[in-house]
Amino acid sequence: MGAKTWESGVWGLESGVWSLELRVKKSTVIIPCPPLPHSPTPPLPTPPLPHSPFFYLQYIYLHGFASSPNSAKARDISDRFAQIHTKLKIPDLNLGDFSHLTITRQLKQVGAEFPLDAEPVTLIGSSLGGLTAAHLGQEYSQVRRLVLLAPAFGFLSHWLPKLGDKLQRWQQEKYLEVYHHSEKRDLPLHYDFIIDAAQYQEEQLQRPIPTLILHGKHDEVIPIQASRDFARLHPWVELIELNSDHALGNVTSEIWQAIRLFCQLP
Repeated sequence: MGAKTWESGVWGLESGVWSLELRVKKSTVIIPCPPLPHSPTPPLPTPPLPHSPFFYLQYIYLHGFASSPNSAKARDISDRFAQIHTKLKIPDLNLGDFSHLTITRQLKQVGAEFPLDAEPVTLIGSSLGGLTAAHLGQEYSQVRRLVLLAPAFGFLSHWLPKLGDKLQRWQQEKYLEVYHHSEKRDLPLHYDFIIDAAQYQEEQLQRPIPTLILHGKHDEVIPIQASRDFARLHPWVELIELNSDHALGNVTSEIWQAIRLFCQLP
Protein backbone atom coordinates (compact mmCIF):
# COMPACT_ATOMS: atom_id res chain seq x y z
CA MET A 1 0.00 0.00 0.00
CA GLY A 2 1.60 3.27 -1.17
CA ALA A 3 1.36 6.08 1.38
CA LYS A 4 1.88 9.81 1.60
CA THR A 5 2.23 11.05 5.16
CA TRP A 6 0.37 14.05 6.49
CA GLU A 7 0.48 15.57 9.94
CA SER A 8 -2.99 14.30 10.86
CA GLY A 9 -2.97 10.97 9.10
CA VAL A 10 -1.77 8.86 6.18
CA TRP A 11 -3.00 8.76 2.60
CA GLY A 12 -3.08 5.30 1.10
CA LEU A 13 -4.03 3.61 -2.18
CA GLU A 14 -5.87 0.30 -1.76
CA SER A 15 -7.44 -1.49 -4.77
CA GLY A 16 -7.37 1.73 -6.77
CA VAL A 17 -9.23 3.78 -4.12
CA TRP A 18 -7.54 6.51 -2.16
CA SER A 19 -8.39 6.80 1.51
CA LEU A 20 -7.28 8.93 4.44
CA GLU A 21 -6.28 7.06 7.58
CA LEU A 22 -6.67 9.30 10.64
CA ARG A 23 -5.07 8.27 13.89
CA VAL A 24 -6.73 9.70 16.96
CA LYS A 25 -5.32 8.37 20.25
CA LYS A 26 -5.50 4.57 19.91
CA SER A 27 -8.26 4.60 17.30
CA THR A 28 -7.90 4.56 13.53
CA VAL A 29 -10.56 5.89 11.20
CA ILE A 30 -10.52 5.13 7.45
CA ILE A 31 -12.20 7.80 5.31
CA PRO A 32 -12.63 7.04 1.57
CA CYS A 33 -11.43 10.05 -0.42
CA PRO A 34 -11.87 9.84 -4.22
CA PRO A 35 -9.30 11.98 -6.05
CA LEU A 36 -10.22 14.90 -8.24
CA PRO A 37 -10.48 14.11 -11.99
CA HIS A 38 -7.13 13.80 -13.72
CA SER A 39 -5.31 14.07 -10.38
CA PRO A 40 -2.94 11.20 -9.49
CA THR A 41 -3.26 11.98 -5.77
CA PRO A 42 -6.09 13.45 -3.78
CA PRO A 43 -5.82 17.02 -2.48
CA LEU A 44 -4.79 17.30 1.15
CA PRO A 45 -7.73 18.24 3.38
CA THR A 46 -7.57 21.47 5.33
CA PRO A 47 -5.89 20.77 8.67
CA PRO A 48 -8.04 21.46 11.72
CA LEU A 49 -7.58 25.01 12.95
CA PRO A 50 -5.98 25.46 16.36
CA HIS A 51 -9.28 26.77 17.73
CA SER A 52 -11.51 24.05 16.31
CA PRO A 53 -13.18 21.45 18.56
CA PHE A 54 -11.49 18.64 16.59
CA PHE A 55 -8.09 20.03 17.46
CA TYR A 56 -8.77 20.03 21.22
CA LEU A 57 -9.27 16.38 21.99
CA GLN A 58 -8.38 16.26 25.67
CA TYR A 59 -10.52 17.97 28.33
CA ILE A 60 -9.64 17.74 32.04
CA TYR A 61 -11.59 19.21 34.96
CA LEU A 62 -9.79 20.01 38.22
CA HIS A 63 -11.97 20.25 41.32
CA GLY A 64 -11.37 22.66 44.17
CA PHE A 65 -9.80 22.49 47.62
CA ALA A 66 -11.34 19.97 50.04
CA SER A 67 -13.65 18.84 47.26
CA SER A 68 -13.79 15.85 44.89
CA PRO A 69 -14.88 14.66 41.43
CA ASN A 70 -18.30 14.14 43.01
CA SER A 71 -18.87 17.83 43.76
CA ALA A 72 -22.05 19.44 42.42
CA LYS A 73 -20.07 21.57 39.95
CA ALA A 74 -17.99 18.64 38.70
CA ARG A 75 -21.08 16.46 38.24
CA ASP A 76 -22.94 19.22 36.40
CA ILE A 77 -20.12 19.90 33.94
CA SER A 78 -19.46 16.18 33.49
CA ASP A 79 -23.13 15.56 32.66
CA ARG A 80 -23.13 18.37 30.12
CA PHE A 81 -20.00 17.02 28.41
CA ALA A 82 -21.62 13.58 28.29
CA GLN A 83 -24.69 15.07 26.60
CA ILE A 84 -22.53 16.26 23.70
CA HIS A 85 -20.61 12.94 23.62
CA THR A 86 -17.31 14.54 24.61
CA LYS A 87 -15.00 12.91 27.13
CA LEU A 88 -14.09 14.86 30.24
CA LYS A 89 -11.48 13.54 32.67
CA ILE A 90 -11.93 14.45 36.34
CA PRO A 91 -9.00 13.19 38.42
CA ASP A 92 -9.40 12.92 42.21
CA LEU A 93 -6.83 15.41 43.49
CA ASN A 94 -7.15 14.06 47.03
CA LEU A 95 -5.27 10.91 45.96
CA GLY A 96 -6.68 9.16 49.01
CA ASP A 97 -4.47 11.36 51.21
CA PHE A 98 -5.93 14.83 51.69
CA SER A 99 -3.72 15.36 54.73
CA HIS A 100 -0.62 15.68 52.55
CA LEU A 101 -2.13 17.67 49.72
CA THR A 102 0.11 20.26 48.02
CA ILE A 103 -0.13 22.23 44.81
CA THR A 104 3.11 20.60 43.67
CA ARG A 105 1.52 17.17 44.12
CA GLN A 106 -1.49 18.27 42.09
CA LEU A 107 0.74 19.57 39.28
CA LYS A 108 2.59 16.26 39.07
CA GLN A 109 -0.60 14.21 39.24
CA VAL A 110 -2.40 16.11 36.50
CA GLY A 111 0.71 16.39 34.33
CA ALA A 112 0.91 12.59 34.37
CA GLU A 113 -2.61 12.54 32.89
CA PHE A 114 -1.49 14.37 29.76
CA PRO A 115 -1.17 12.24 26.60
CA LEU A 116 2.36 11.31 25.63
CA ASP A 117 1.92 12.32 21.97
CA ALA A 118 1.74 16.05 22.73
CA GLU A 119 -2.00 16.08 22.07
CA PRO A 120 -3.42 19.50 23.03
CA VAL A 121 -5.19 19.79 26.37
CA THR A 122 -7.95 22.11 27.59
CA LEU A 123 -8.09 22.52 31.36
CA ILE A 124 -11.17 23.54 33.33
CA GLY A 125 -10.38 24.32 36.96
CA SER A 126 -12.45 25.40 39.94
CA SER A 127 -11.03 27.51 42.79
CA LEU A 128 -7.73 25.86 43.83
CA GLY A 129 -8.14 23.63 40.79
CA GLY A 130 -8.24 26.81 38.71
CA LEU A 131 -5.00 28.04 40.24
CA THR A 132 -3.45 24.63 39.58
CA ALA A 133 -4.69 24.72 35.98
CA ALA A 134 -3.10 28.14 35.45
CA HIS A 135 0.30 26.91 36.66
CA LEU A 136 -0.01 23.77 34.53
CA GLY A 137 -0.58 26.06 31.57
CA GLN A 138 2.61 27.89 32.41
CA GLU A 139 4.60 24.66 32.72
CA TYR A 140 3.19 22.52 29.89
CA SER A 141 3.02 23.67 26.26
CA GLN A 142 0.35 21.01 25.65
CA VAL A 143 -2.12 23.18 27.55
CA ARG A 144 -3.65 25.33 24.82
CA ARG A 145 -6.72 26.71 26.58
CA LEU A 146 -7.88 27.43 30.14
CA VAL A 147 -11.31 27.84 31.73
CA LEU A 148 -10.99 29.05 35.32
CA LEU A 149 -13.99 29.10 37.67
CA ALA A 150 -13.41 31.47 40.60
CA PRO A 151 -9.66 30.71 40.49
CA ALA A 152 -7.89 30.91 43.85
CA PHE A 153 -5.51 33.73 42.93
CA GLY A 154 -3.82 35.04 46.07
CA PHE A 155 -5.78 32.60 48.22
CA LEU A 156 -3.22 32.57 51.04
CA SER A 157 -3.65 36.31 51.56
CA HIS A 158 -7.42 35.82 51.77
CA TRP A 159 -7.51 32.63 53.85
CA LEU A 160 -4.68 32.85 56.38
CA PRO A 161 -5.81 36.08 58.10
CA LYS A 162 -9.17 34.41 58.80
CA LEU A 163 -7.45 31.64 60.77
CA GLY A 164 -6.30 33.95 63.56
CA ASP A 165 -4.55 32.05 66.36
CA LYS A 166 -5.12 28.77 64.52
CA LEU A 167 -2.36 29.68 62.09
CA GLN A 168 0.34 29.69 64.76
CA ARG A 169 -0.96 26.45 66.26
CA TRP A 170 -0.98 24.93 62.78
CA GLN A 171 2.65 25.86 62.30
CA GLN A 172 3.63 24.45 65.69
CA GLU A 173 1.52 21.30 65.67
CA LYS A 174 1.93 20.65 61.90
CA TYR A 175 -1.71 19.67 61.32
CA LEU A 176 -4.95 21.67 61.14
CA GLU A 177 -8.44 20.22 61.03
CA VAL A 178 -10.11 21.35 57.79
CA TYR A 179 -13.68 20.63 56.80
CA HIS A 180 -13.74 18.44 53.68
CA HIS A 181 -16.91 19.08 51.69
CA SER A 182 -16.90 15.70 49.97
CA GLU A 183 -16.10 13.67 53.08
CA LYS A 184 -18.50 15.86 55.12
CA ARG A 185 -16.14 15.83 58.09
CA ASP A 186 -12.97 17.48 59.36
CA LEU A 187 -9.69 16.07 58.12
CA PRO A 188 -6.13 16.99 59.18
CA LEU A 189 -4.06 18.98 56.69
CA HIS A 190 -0.28 19.24 57.07
CA TYR A 191 1.36 22.67 57.29
CA ASP A 192 3.48 21.76 54.25
CA PHE A 193 0.42 22.75 52.21
CA ILE A 194 1.06 26.39 53.17
CA ILE A 195 4.83 26.24 52.66
CA ASP A 196 4.37 24.68 49.24
CA ALA A 197 1.58 27.03 48.13
CA ALA A 198 3.64 30.12 48.93
CA GLN A 199 5.95 29.44 45.99
CA TYR A 200 3.16 29.63 43.39
CA GLN A 201 2.57 33.30 42.62
CA GLU A 202 0.45 34.86 39.88
CA GLU A 203 3.46 36.88 38.67
CA GLN A 204 4.88 33.60 37.32
CA LEU A 205 1.94 33.15 34.92
CA GLN A 206 3.22 34.85 31.77
CA ARG A 207 2.51 32.32 29.03
CA PRO A 208 -0.18 33.80 26.72
CA ILE A 209 -2.79 31.03 26.76
CA PRO A 210 -6.37 31.78 25.67
CA THR A 211 -8.08 31.95 29.06
CA LEU A 212 -11.68 32.36 30.17
CA ILE A 213 -12.37 33.29 33.80
CA LEU A 214 -15.86 33.09 35.30
CA HIS A 215 -16.11 34.63 38.75
CA GLY A 216 -18.98 35.55 41.07
CA LYS A 217 -19.35 39.20 42.04
CA HIS A 218 -20.29 38.17 45.57
CA ASP A 219 -17.52 35.61 46.10
CA GLU A 220 -16.90 35.41 49.84
CA VAL A 221 -13.81 33.16 49.54
CA ILE A 222 -11.77 34.65 46.69
CA PRO A 223 -12.81 38.27 46.04
CA ILE A 224 -13.57 38.94 42.40
CA GLN A 225 -10.96 41.72 42.47
CA ALA A 226 -8.30 38.99 42.32
CA SER A 227 -9.57 37.91 38.90
CA ARG A 228 -10.08 41.52 37.79
CA ASP A 229 -6.45 42.30 38.59
CA PHE A 230 -5.24 39.16 36.81
CA ALA A 231 -7.30 39.90 33.68
CA ARG A 232 -6.09 43.51 33.63
CA LEU A 233 -2.46 42.41 33.62
CA HIS A 234 -2.93 39.58 31.09
CA PRO A 235 -4.53 40.76 27.83
CA TRP A 236 -5.21 37.21 26.63
CA VAL A 237 -7.66 36.68 29.50
CA GLU A 238 -11.42 37.16 29.18
CA LEU A 239 -13.28 37.73 32.46
CA ILE A 240 -17.02 37.16 32.82
CA GLU A 241 -18.50 38.45 36.07
CA LEU A 242 -21.52 36.54 37.34
CA ASN A 243 -24.18 37.37 39.88
CA SER A 244 -23.12 34.60 42.26
CA ASP A 245 -20.87 33.59 45.15
CA HIS A 246 -17.84 31.27 45.27
CA ALA A 247 -19.89 28.11 44.70
CA LEU A 248 -21.40 29.48 41.45
CA GLY A 249 -24.29 27.11 42.08
CA ASN A 250 -27.00 29.41 40.74
CA VAL A 251 -25.32 30.12 37.40
CA THR A 252 -24.51 26.64 36.08
CA SER A 253 -26.35 27.25 32.79
CA GLU A 254 -24.50 30.51 32.19
CA ILE A 255 -21.20 28.80 32.94
CA TRP A 256 -21.91 26.00 30.48
CA GLN A 257 -22.95 28.38 27.71
CA ALA A 258 -19.73 30.35 28.21
CA ILE A 259 -17.64 27.16 28.14
CA ARG A 260 -19.36 25.91 24.98
CA LEU A 261 -18.78 29.20 23.20
CA PHE A 262 -15.17 29.57 24.34
CA CYS A 263 -14.25 25.95 23.55
CA GLN A 264 -16.42 25.86 20.42
CA LEU A 265 -18.17 22.72 21.58
CA PRO A 266 -21.22 21.43 19.69
